[in-house]
Amino acid sequence: MTETKNMILALALSALVLIGWTVLSDRFFPAPKPAATQTARKPVAQAPATSTAAAAPVVSAAQALRNGPRLRIDTPSLQGSINLAGARIDDLKMVRHSGLQTRDAEATRLLSPAGARGAYFASFGWAGQGVQLPDANTVWQASAPVLTPGKPVTLSWTNPTGQRFEQVIAVDDGYLFTVRQRVANGGSAPIAVRPYGLISRAEKSPDPDAWTHHVGPMGVLNGAANYGINYKDLDEAGAKGETFNSNAGWVGFTDKYWLTALVPGNGSFAASFRKAPTGAYQTDFAHPQQVVQPGQALGTDTRLFAGAKEKEMLDRYEAAGVPKLSKSIDWGWFEWFMRPLFSLLLWLFHTLGNFGLAIIALVLIVRGLMYPVFDKQFRSMASMRRLQPLMKELQERHKDDRLRLQQETMDLYKREKINPAAGCLPMFLQIPVFYALYKVLTVSVEMRHQPFFGWIKDLSAPDPLTPVNLFGLLPFDPPGLLHLGVLPIILGITMWLQFRLNPAPMDPVQKQVFGFMPWVMMFVMAPFATGLQLYWIFSNLLGIAQQKYLYRKYDTERLVAKAAASG
Repeated sequence: MTETKNMILALALSALVLIGWTVLSDRFFPAPKPAATQTARKPVAQAPATSTAAAAPVVSAAQALRNGPRLRIDTPSLQGSINLAGARIDDLKMVRHSGLQTRDAEATRLLSPAGARGAYFASFGWAGQGVQLPDANTVWQASAPVLTPGKPVTLSWTNPTGQRFEQVIAVDDGYLFTVRQRVANGGSAPIAVRPYGLISRAEKSPDPDAWTHHVGPMGVLNGAANYGINYKDLDEAGAKGETFNSNAGWVGFTDKYWLTALVPGNGSFAASFRKAPTGAYQTDFAHPQQVVQPGQALGTDTRLFAGAKEKEMLDRYEAAGVPKLSKSIDWGWFEWFMRPLFSLLLWLFHTLGNFGLAIIALVLIVRGLMYPVFDKQFRSMASMRRLQPLMKELQERHKDDRLRLQQETMDLYKREKINPAAGCLPMFLQIPVFYALYKVLTVSVEMRHQPFFGWIKDLSAPDPLTPVNLFGLLPFDPPGLLHLGVLPIILGITMWLQFRLNPAPMDPVQKQVFGFMPWVMMFVMAPFATGLQLYWIFSNLLGIAQQKYLYRKYDTERLVAKAAASG
């Protein structure tokens, strides 16, 4: 096998891993759902069917927020309010993540009140019989007007028979709420109650569920992440939904960059995903029913994550006891490699202050670590360049006997101690790095809206500048592969220059393939994130510099050795 065949094979493998691995793995090697998370024959307690599901959109969020008294939320990461009518956490904006890339862009809204477009909220309550319970219309009394980190607020309501219900709500400086549900029985008879919590959203996520990442219902139940349920499944199951029992974990809805998740405490719970009669999607949990005697009280704790899936924040909450919250980022099969690579990229970003520079620094690190492999590759390639005249001679001599030509070529490699497969290894070793960076750019909120320099305002999006419409002078936006950005063009040119430095292929067909491959890859890479294109361009440029240096190095060594032998 010649050097050119190895290069073609390596490129094909790169494309296969980048585009097809996850699709093939999901189809032929699907991760099984752990049997322990499925509904048992004797469930602990079935989560209640509630009437608090989000209704169809009627008014704007601003109009809906004017209805009823509210408790304001003010943290470094979140701004919003809690509706005291029903004690719903239904108004949240993530102040560190804007909806657009402009300086005056508003913070991204995560939760919206019922009745508004995109209604999306969380609430907590109790199910039971023989006792008047707070419901969606109950107006709670708040102990303070504002909820801030370190200053919990108690919501309270007492029914006519003396049972006092409380929700003590705390929030940290990130995205985590802690809700302590407490019921004190001041009546004359015992009561039986089951604390529950729910998240309801009126619409599906605007983010598509793609092969690179899961979007929709998900949870971690009995120690395993479950990505196997999607909105289509809930559409088909209807009110029956999907039910589970678990001893620990969480349930929620994940978007591409955002997550809302209920994390029940106090032992075992029953959970479900369902589609409500209103058309809204709901996930909920319920603890086992407990009896509260007169004069006694019952308290349960639940944590609610509502915010951006920032890796450092997820790891922080995981360390604080939220089971496998970082699994809300769908890392895929290469998680073992992606997580440390992303940690390195984040460190480089914090050090250099720019994700584009961090990607370039990553290229330098990868190339530096792989230098011994490249050194061996180019020693072999330099030898092959030296053997070009001999190989042409063999080709002419045995042009009518292909088997003899192959045998003579392999004998030549053996005599000269050349490994023609050496050139394949460096590119093959870079496939995990390339794929991991591709996934990081796809699923990490840290890369969202991160600029480089000049016209590159978002490293996670394709190059917006294209000569096809004269860089925006013509009033149309080229579709699909025709939207050929500046970076993909530079990528094609650097790839062509790198191929020019390789030994010339003997086979005319291979020569033609290598002639048009850079330009094909230019179009193939056009829809990909500019961060990925940036990585490949600088890897090519550094590869060209390495090739020139190493070719010169080994040509000099050969000349010195030849002079010493003749002298």
